[in-house]
Amino acid sequence: MMRHAVLVLALFLALPAMAQIYSWKDRDGRVHYTDTPPPTGEFTVIQRPRGLQPSPPPAEGSGDAAAAAEGEPDPNRPRTLSEREREFRERRAAQAEAQAKNQEDAAREAERQRFCEQARNQLAALESGQRISRFNAQGEREFLDDDARSAEVARLQGQIAQHCQ
Repeated sequence: MMRHAVLVLALFLALPAMAQIYSWKDRDGRVHYTDTPPPTGEFTVIQRPRGLQPSPPPAEGSGDAAAAAEGEPDPNRPRTLSEREREFRERRAAQAEAQAKNQEDAAREAERQRFCEQARNQLAALESGQRISRFNAQGEREFLDDDARSAEVARLQGQIAQHCQ
């Protein structure tokens, strides 16, 4: 029972924190402070609930009124939850796209490094003077002669100069 009483008391204490307080004068000149605006006449807002910011009314003929008429958001207006969520999703999509691009670039760089290492190893083997053999279209093993060796060396040097610098 005590818990219920504490809960009800906490709720009643929180209610004034959410209310707006209005100040207005009646016909006799007396100042009134209430949580509801007067039925007619001028009034001023003394306290606003937390999180609410006053937004000035747009002046006629100003760019703000034209922007509001065209559906463009007012930069002074606080963003709604859906706007913040949309912006968050856009940022997250941009981050995912950037991460995918970075991974693709890293994979491309790793492939280039592997190609360069293989080309340099083949060039070193050709320049060392060892006998190099290949398999032809019939599946027979044939050794490279001096002309084929020099052509292969020139081809590998061109690829290394083009891709590995």
